[in-house]
Amino acid sequence: MKIMTQGSLAALVISMMLMLSPLAAVGQEVAPINVNTANAELLAELPGIGPSRAQAIIEERDANGSFENADNLTRVSGIGDATVEGLRDQVEF
Repeated sequence: MKIMTQGSLAALVISMMLMLSPLAAVGQEVAPINVNTANAELLAELPGIGPSRAQAIIEERDANGSFENADNLTRVSGIGDATVEGLRDQVEF
């Protein structure tokens, strides 16, 4: 019976740790991504971007120069004002 109680306690502790682990990430601040230097993989992590738009950002950047601010991202086909607003605090230039 003693072994069963210790096992139950261990399972309870592990369950509690797993439930609380997502909460630990909530308070963490993520460093902004530099749109002018990031590769496609990193750009694809931005909300509303994905692999094809990430590649389009790189192609636009290579063809027409660096982006000066978030509003310049609308130069990329498929990125509109709503997407830019969602990215504004997650990108830098």
